[in-house]
Amino acid sequence: MRGLPVTEQHRPIPADFFADWKERESLAEAMIPLIGKLYRQNNVSLYMYGKNMVNRSVIDLMKVHRFVRQIEQNELSEFETFPLILALSEMDLGPAHIDVGKLTVKYQDSGNGENLTAFLQREVGDDIGRVRKPLPQPQDVVLYGFGRIGRLLARLLIEKTGSGDLLRLRAIVVRKGGSADDLAKRASLLRRDSVHGAFDGTIRVIEDKNILVCNGNPIQVIYADSPAEVDYTRYGISNAIVIDNTGVWRDEEGLSRHLQCPGASKVILTAPGKGNIPNIVYGINQNEIAADTKIISAASCTTNAIVPVLKALMDEFGIDRGHVETVHSYTNDQNLIDNYHKGSRRGRSAALNMVITETGAAKAVAKALPELAGKLTGNAIRVPTPNVSMAILNLQLGRETTREELNEYMRKTALYSPLQQQIDYTISSEAVSTDFVGSRHACVYDSEATIVSGDSVVLYCWYDNEFGYSCQVVRCLENLAGVSWPMYPTA
Repeated sequence: MRGLPVTEQHRPIPADFFADWKERESLAEAMIPLIGKLYRQNNVSLYMYGKNMVNRSVIDLMKVHRFVRQIEQNELSEFETFPLILALSEMDLGPAHIDVGKLTVKYQDSGNGENLTAFLQREVGDDIGRVRKPLPQPQDVVLYGFGRIGRLLARLLIEKTGSGDLLRLRAIVVRKGGSADDLAKRASLLRRDSVHGAFDGTIRVIEDKNILVCNGNPIQVIYADSPAEVDYTRYGISNAIVIDNTGVWRDEEGLSRHLQCPGASKVILTAPGKGNIPNIVYGINQNEIAADTKIISAASCTTNAIVPVLKALMDEFGIDRGHVETVHSYTNDQNLIDNYHKGSRRGRSAALNMVITETGAAKAVAKALPELAGKLTGNAIRVPTPNVSMAILNLQLGRETTREELNEYMRKTALYSPLQQQIDYTISSEAVSTDFVGSRHACVYDSEATIVSGDSVVLYCWYDNEFGYSCQVVRCLENLAGVSWPMYPTA
């Protein structure tokens, strides 16, 4: 696999750790307005080895630098990256995604003493002075349903508003909850979350118009019992992409009800689709989304977690057969205490039991990776945690390998490959599930847990089955809307 050249660079141990921290803290603080300006004015998003730097705190920015030092053996610090961010902020850039960490390392490794401005003009020169927008006009988005996934999608869409030229969350469709202060309750659930913490911003409730104003974004709340009752054009919404996160309709006939609503044009289902609906795992088969595609499924959280890893392994080692065991957090479908449930075992208390249940993820893999059809079996165990799950992949590879070779391959895949957004990598021997709450990747490969015996391997992949999956849904949304970004560095 090709990757950027990496030179192991080690900064001298500082004579005064506290003073060194304060200097780096000051530089991280100075980065924030520069990163914000590039994002809001130019639609330029900065990353540090795939980790988003936009709307992050001082400590968050320092932690993403530390991430590079941990897994890339390169003492990349704020001292090295700040001059590059400053220079980028002074350029007339068009919309783009720029990985500051990789650009900095590439500049360090060039070793020819080239002027930084000249280097950046060479690396991102195609984007200087561009006035092209990712979309000809903003894309209206509607959330149909406002449960766990719906509220996280709202947070992500509000966060990614940028200059307002891209995706705009215009409406949320829900059923009346039966409370006199229904809108205030919806706002409260968006504002506070027991798993994911507080909403990053402000929410204003306009009761008489059923509007939530979130970080300046007016979002119409529409009360309806079915798509047939909705006319989006009444609210100035047109050509909207509807994200159905209710799971009530999963086939083409049911989801087509959304397309009959005035003002709606396309639909994304946040559950596995049935029949001929394309099940998209972003990073793997998004090329199945054509210009005339009207309905897609973003598959399941587990399918999104395992398919990228399986794809990476298949490309390098081959896969003869395997079994996927999912250790999954409980969901709203289960009972809090023992009660009747139509599903086997799911009637028992989710908070007190490990519950064996079925998963369709192993079979669903074949929809994204036809080469693995019939090669995988799967099962699931629901456990008493509210979020973050694990997929255990017990695989027979096409050739023998070693633990070191396999982990190094997955490390490079996580850092450099087209699957960088889908696969994260941890080297911590102390990692536990809550460490991955808020992960924006489809999964996190646990290198310390890897077991290899010849061509037989057991891999452990963590995934935030709520937030990480929601990030994959948004990536599908961007693709369906036709959003495209130049990516730098290009190699």
